[in-house]
Amino acid sequence: MTIMRNSTPNARAAAKEATHERIVSVASRAIRRQGYHGTGVADIMKEAGLTHGAFYAHFESRDAMLAEAAAQACAESTAAAAGTVAGEPSQRALATMLKAYLSRQHVESVEMGCPLAALGSETPRQAPEVRRVATRHIKEMVDLIARQSPQWGQPETHEQALVTIATMVGALVLARAVDDPALSDSLREAALKHLTPSEAPG
Repeated sequence: MTIMRNSTPNARAAAKEATHERIVSVASRAIRRQGYHGTGVADIMKEAGLTHGAFYAHFESRDAMLAEAAAQACAESTAAAAGTVAGEPSQRALATMLKAYLSRQHVESVEMGCPLAALGSETPRQAPEVRRVATRHIKEMVDLIARQSPQWGQPETHEQALVTIATMVGALVLARAVDDPALSDSLREAALKHLTPSEAPG
């Protein structure tokens, strides 16, 4: 009987955690697809298969949910970028990362793509906890980019990484914004050529 009593709270906690993760996963896609402003609690709970009233069993506020959703989106983005360079020769790692980021597939994959490009213009108007998540992600991406440089550790490498992330995110934003497919391709290819002059755009 003791085992039964102990297992029930554990099972409930596990179920609650799984539900929480489902809500965050749905919200992380929604904020990239619809923006922070367009992401409502009722819609997220409905998409997650839950009632609106269940929300406050998991989050103190909508901002708390948005912060967790942003953190998951950022973690997915960092993992994807790191995954593209895993096993790559050091001299090709950055070019490989940039080709994946500035690909047509990434332009079209808004809800699973980079949260900086999807949400950057909205972030300054968000709650402090959401902005902290974005700031941390930018720092992580700058560090990841800098580490792909043969000059890693030199002061100029950090500055170049700042320029690189600003260019790649800006190019993705513009490539998604235009309604001219040829211009969209030209924007991302020009950025890729500028950032990796020795590599052919891909």
